[in-house]
Amino acid sequence: MAVISASGRRHVSGFSFALLLVVVMSQWAFPAGARSLTDSDIPIAFSADELSIDHTLATVTARGRVEVNHRERTLFADTIFYDQNADVLTATGNITLLEPGGDVIFARRMEITGDLRDGVVSDIGVILSDSSLLAARDGSRSGDDLNLRNAVYSPCRLCKEDPERPPLWQIKAVRVVHDKSRKTVRYSDAWVELLGIPVLYTPYLSHPDPTVERESGLLAPQFGASSDLGFTAKVPYFQVINTQSDATITPVYYTKSGPALEVAYRHRFFDGEAHLNGSILTDDKKGIRGHFHADARFDLDRTWRWGFEATLVSDDNYLRQYNFPVPDDTLTTRPYIEGFRGQNYTRIEAIHFRGLQSDDNIDETPLVLPMASFHHVGQTDRFGGQFVLDADIVSLMRAKGTDSTRVSLHPGWQNRYISPGGGVYGLSLNLKGDLYYTKDQDVVGETTGLDGVAGRLFPQAKIDWRLPLVRQGRTIYQIVEPIVSVVLAPNGSNPPDIPNEDSLDPVFSEVSLFNANRFAGTDRVDSGSRVDYGLHWGLVGKNNGRTDILIGQSIRFRDSTAFAAGSGLENRVSDFVGRLSAAPTPYLNIDYRTQFNTSKALFRRNEVLAKIGIPAFSIRADYRQIDALGSNEFMGRKDISLGFSSQLSRTWHLSGSALHDLANGETRDFDLGLVYEDECFIVATSLNRSFFRDRDLTPTDTIMVRISLKTLGDFQASVF
Repeated sequence: MAVISASGRRHVSGFSFALLLVVVMSQWAFPAGARSLTDSDIPIAFSADELSIDHTLATVTARGRVEVNHRERTLFADTIFYDQNADVLTATGNITLLEPGGDVIFARRMEITGDLRDGVVSDIGVILSDSSLLAARDGSRSGDDLNLRNAVYSPCRLCKEDPERPPLWQIKAVRVVHDKSRKTVRYSDAWVELLGIPVLYTPYLSHPDPTVERESGLLAPQFGASSDLGFTAKVPYFQVINTQSDATITPVYYTKSGPALEVAYRHRFFDGEAHLNGSILTDDKKGIRGHFHADARFDLDRTWRWGFEATLVSDDNYLRQYNFPVPDDTLTTRPYIEGFRGQNYTRIEAIHFRGLQSDDNIDETPLVLPMASFHHVGQTDRFGGQFVLDADIVSLMRAKGTDSTRVSLHPGWQNRYISPGGGVYGLSLNLKGDLYYTKDQDVVGETTGLDGVAGRLFPQAKIDWRLPLVRQGRTIYQIVEPIVSVVLAPNGSNPPDIPNEDSLDPVFSEVSLFNANRFAGTDRVDSGSRVDYGLHWGLVGKNNGRTDILIGQSIRFRDSTAFAAGSGLENRVSDFVGRLSAAPTPYLNIDYRTQFNTSKALFRRNEVLAKIGIPAFSIRADYRQIDALGSNEFMGRKDISLGFSSQLSRTWHLSGSALHDLANGETRDFDLGLVYEDECFIVATSLNRSFFRDRDLTPTDTIMVRISLKTLGDFQASVF
């Protein structure tokens, strides 16, 4: 019901639902026709249980679940008084202001302009978009900026049992400015408190607000000490260059080797991206040392793209000594271009290797230039088969040793058929044609290297069959699948005048058992005819548990000398190979792979990976025993790796691992870590011992402590 009072005040009350009233300031504050509605006269929408409008004084009073909307801002309060002439809202009681960027402002009292932008606030609290908190006795808003006096900032949650207890860490400041135009939070006369105890004072401090993904400035410093490097200090600076690129510049100081500089640069282009990083320092003993790494990829069009990766280093042990990541024992430089179209793939590249081990001989390391390959899979023909073609050319050059160039053309045809009875049949026909030119090739029985041309034409046919049988029970599915493969090919086809560059270490396992060629590369072919057979058995539970077993063997029609002694394929009857994989529950997982020689009754390979436990405590064991091969550089290995992980509580996590070489009776690596993490704080401690030795590198002990104040940055300290 609407009532007009004697004073001209219109009063609306008694609503069981919220009343929505749009107040247009120009309609009440100005006579009709005095001026037209401009963009600044955006309407204010009120919603309340009780709403009073005084037309004479041009005021609006709203009480009870009041909601005010203006553009993307929304204000909630118990009571709001709006003076249209002054364009000021006065809000009291349970005030909440929702900002467009996701911030939420709470207050006891607020006087703010009609567009909800400028005003004065008492007893203010702000929840930023990343859930961190700002609180102050009073403050003001000017545009999008928020100015607070005697303020506190913290991303930590308050204790539910004792809200008066100080948070884990907080920043107190005489003045705090949240500058939304620059997207920063600035502090004046600030100090950092841990558990309510001041630990650091600074006259000025700033950090990006939660809306910023990248911001230029100093990153967390790192400090440490090392028996090799002495005291270490790193102070990285992050520089945003533009929306597509940035750089990190890190001055480093080592007391035992002098100053250093590390630089990392990233750039994202419209058609690709590039990453560059490197370092340089002056060593009192070795002079100038450093490294450079680059990788990039660029799209030329919808078919072609090109890229490269390259790593240069001043000396072999530099990366390990100064704790840079070392991907493996060989650095690779590789420019390439590749194309994808339909079912075709083409790649052209060059490869340069740099070995980092003491026994690597750069003169015997090949330069691969060029390496080009083409792969094609045809459309399905009328017989249900597909034509396939692999073609490649590769040239290897050495300062000392064999130079070789190979041109290969491998056409083939493959088909697969499923019979009405469920049998799966496969047929593949292949012809391998390889032409080699070699220089200074080492050949058994020859005293000098041979030069010349050698070729090979190797046909091969493969027929395979498998019959998957499934039996369904109440809670499990059982699968039994016999597998048989027959390979027909001529014997020999690996003459001594063909060099072996890419097939030195054949690995015989359940994965390669049914492959037509068990060599990984092209220089050696799996010649001769044979039969491969195996049995696959599995259980699958309705609760997603599973057990899977595969065992198999290969029998040749004639002896072959293509495979080295110890490979498991050197005899007519091969070793047995098998795999067991069991995961009956999410808390138990076992994988076992083996290779067993029946004639000598010995295991040539045993690999076991077991994981058991729940998040509160779990353990992992990885055991590997692999025998050496008779005619290559692989000397075998026998080691065990043990580890554990324990989520002690919601915030505490403990983990550890160790690697022990059983063959030599030496421990290779040991790690132990303890981490505390909550919504605002991280403390990570770790103990590591590396037993790596190579020339001037010796075993090293490392203790590291990392402290992270979330939303501000990290502090790291380490002792070696």
